[in-house]
Amino acid sequence: MNLSGKRVTVAGLGRFGGGITVARWLVDQDAKVLVTDQATTDELADSVRQLDGLPITFRLGDQLESDFTDTDLVVANPAIPPSSPFIYAARLAGVTVTTEIRLFVERCAATVVGVTGTKGKSTTTALLGRMLATKYKTWTGGNIGGSLLPNLGQIEASHLVVLELSSYMLEHLKEMHWSPHVALVTMVKADHIAWHGSVEAYQDAKKNIVRFQRPDDIAILNSTDAGSISFTPDATGRVTTYPLANSKPFALSLPGAHNQLNAQGAFAAASALGISWDAAQSAVTDFPGLSHRLQLVHEQDGVRYYNDSIATIPEAAIAALESFPPKRVLQIVGGYDSGAPLTAWCNALTQRAKAVLCIGTIGPQIAALLRQSASQPALPVYECGDLGAAVKLARQQAVAGDIVLLSTGCKSYDQFTHFQQRGDRFTELARAGEP
Repeated sequence: MNLSGKRVTVAGLGRFGGGITVARWLVDQDAKVLVTDQATTDELADSVRQLDGLPITFRLGDQLESDFTDTDLVVANPAIPPSSPFIYAARLAGVTVTTEIRLFVERCAATVVGVTGTKGKSTTTALLGRMLATKYKTWTGGNIGGSLLPNLGQIEASHLVVLELSSYMLEHLKEMHWSPHVALVTMVKADHIAWHGSVEAYQDAKKNIVRFQRPDDIAILNSTDAGSISFTPDATGRVTTYPLANSKPFALSLPGAHNQLNAQGAFAAASALGISWDAAQSAVTDFPGLSHRLQLVHEQDGVRYYNDSIATIPEAAIAALESFPPKRVLQIVGGYDSGAPLTAWCNALTQRAKAVLCIGTIGPQIAALLRQSASQPALPVYECGDLGAAVKLARQQAVAGDIVLLSTGCKSYDQFTHFQQRGDRFTELARAGEP
């Protein structure tokens, strides 16, 4: 679609500015842009401020069906499910519904490498981008936090584009019947059930990353994860697995076996595109990690504080715990109760944690389960209620050599707007001394 003069509704500005870049880009295309969001102007003040001076109409705090039906195009935030009544009304009215990632993919001349998974995809995407940049002009974007729409004029056919693709993005991309040339899948567990409706629907959305590949395309699956391997029957390209045979471990500054696996996955994709192990190693040696992902945020009196707020499912919290020596971790757990199974997680905590500090709605339930465990009856378990109390108590209990770990295994919705806000608050508390 030639967007010049077209009426375009951007649905969902977002507190992280998910709609900011696409709104700006649409203005650059001479489109007539209306931005709508259920959040109020005050709630979105920072995002709105970043669009000051642009010819954009805002409808915030309320949404009208006519904004979705009396327009030429709707650009939906990927967090808006296709089942939304506004999206349904738009389609019923014959209005095309698209997303920022689809606008990009439709116009991108370069070869695309896609990364998805329940956890590990952001770190793997960042590592892969670094590896590929040793040989190619490489662009990295997607769910990792940056739209590449403004860069379309600079991206050439000889370049590579690495996109982190969420289940939301992949569900919206399904209509295109498109999959990337190289598709890398990390680990796949249950997540985002409320959005997708079921575990099966969530995993089915993820499979779109391999479902429409051509025979000369490559699907790279995690041989250590049954969820990732389950993509094999849906893959229409050539399937390979990682870790690759005889691949050496990478020297990383990131702790944890799961980060080593992320690096091995990144290398499997990079290797398929001609990157040597030595080049890959040189690219990741000084990689400091991403915010909220086992991020070392403070060290005092021999005690290290790690922000792993991204760990919103039990499996991720287990991986974080196993990144450190047994009985040295004081782990802050809990938050919003999403109904995830807790047994394996509680077993890991009783076996490896020095102490467990429970917060949030599900905190008392986790504490009760841990106290019922016969394997480690002496494990100190504290019901702290909120994050400030947990950090204060952890500081009092920790001694030199210990780790205070925010890796809650739960979503943050009960006490925080999002996991980033929770991680930022933990970082503030860790660095501030007494909260």
